[in-house]
Amino acid sequence: MQIARRQGFFYGWIIVATALAIIALGMGLMFSLGVFMEPLENALGWSRGQIAQANLYGWVAFGVSAFSFGLLSDRVGTRVVVRIGAAMLGLGLLGLSQMQHLWHFYLLYGLLIGGAVGAFNVPLISLVTRWFVTRRGLAVSLANAGIGVGGLLFAPLSRSLIMSFDWRVAFFVYGLLTWVVVIPLTLLLRERPQDIGLRPDGETEAPEPETPAHASAPYTFSKVLTLPAFWVIAVVHFFCCAAHSGPIFHMVSAVIDAGVDKLAAATVFAASSFASLPGRLGTGLLADRFGSKQILVVWLMMQATAVLLYLTVGNFTGFATLGLYFGIAYGGVMPLYAVVAREYFGSHALGASYGAIFGLSCLGMGLGGWLGGILFDNLGTYNSLYVLSFLFGAAGAGLAFGLRAPGSQPGASLAPQAAGD
Repeated sequence: MQIARRQGFFYGWIIVATALAIIALGMGLMFSLGVFMEPLENALGWSRGQIAQANLYGWVAFGVSAFSFGLLSDRVGTRVVVRIGAAMLGLGLLGLSQMQHLWHFYLLYGLLIGGAVGAFNVPLISLVTRWFVTRRGLAVSLANAGIGVGGLLFAPLSRSLIMSFDWRVAFFVYGLLTWVVVIPLTLLLRERPQDIGLRPDGETEAPEPETPAHASAPYTFSKVLTLPAFWVIAVVHFFCCAAHSGPIFHMVSAVIDAGVDKLAAATVFAASSFASLPGRLGTGLLADRFGSKQILVVWLMMQATAVLLYLTVGNFTGFATLGLYFGIAYGGVMPLYAVVAREYFGSHALGASYGAIFGLSCLGMGLGGWLGGILFDNLGTYNSLYVLSFLFGAAGAGLAFGLRAPGSQPGASLAPQAAGD
């Protein structure tokens, strides 16, 4: 097929917008569980540790499915796996609206919902990287901003639905919303720009190679698994998510415990999610300019500092102000892992490679929230959670500082991306 130059508006931005919208819905619903904690405590008598255990199961399922669906998307395409995820997510949410027992919660949230959302992030982010070269960091950041948009929208919406109706109605509405929104949006997805006669944005006359600059041939997934850099990135991502997941998941409950109105507490969560948006976009631009590893280290240090500062706040103003800084910190770090993976391992097996990295990070997401619930149930405070989260974050920053690309010399790091990557 004759590959045409793009004229006018580039269709890749439609891909980015579609990915953003789908990720916003999936991750917004996943993160909104923290808003449902207090109603579930009151209505069903479950402890915070028990509710957080469902969160752990959900993130483990998310991690397994992120890898599985990432691998599957390399073979059958992104549109297929996103539709599978949408069907699972809608079914899981409708099931939550009818649940009566704790095992129902663990099965529906831990298996169906966690597994479903795993079909969105990795395949869609991997898809976006195939459409862009010079502005890849920005494009990935925009798509990843769906996580912040989802939190911004669904935290106050969930609280409003719960207050106006009840938590069962909220889950039922969300189940229907998933099917109505996500499945039609998949019609906009295209696997590669070449499929519609385009080149990736910023690509020169020669197609961008699948092989990273430091390798002599494209990396297969089995080869990626033998590279120390893969395991360093995966462990850094694990520590990063373990650091911020507890404070995020328990944010609304912690604010309510401080005597703040319930709707205002949900607003603090929404404000933090909103603040994550400039963080995500800013790091994408900075990564394109200065290199993804350098920005990753800086933002991991910011995140660790933000978590530790939670020990110093105890009122609405303190939580709201720190929430803004925390949002910039945890939001900004998340898009960088896909960019680092693309730079270090190439595009040949990116779905599987990034899926495996993201899968391990999901264990950190579940572990942080679960430990926060257990510590609160036993100690009646979140202070131990904040200290533990800081240690996770500091460990991630330290490991990221020593990260080297495969085949590079000690102390070397990747330069900012050029037009040919």
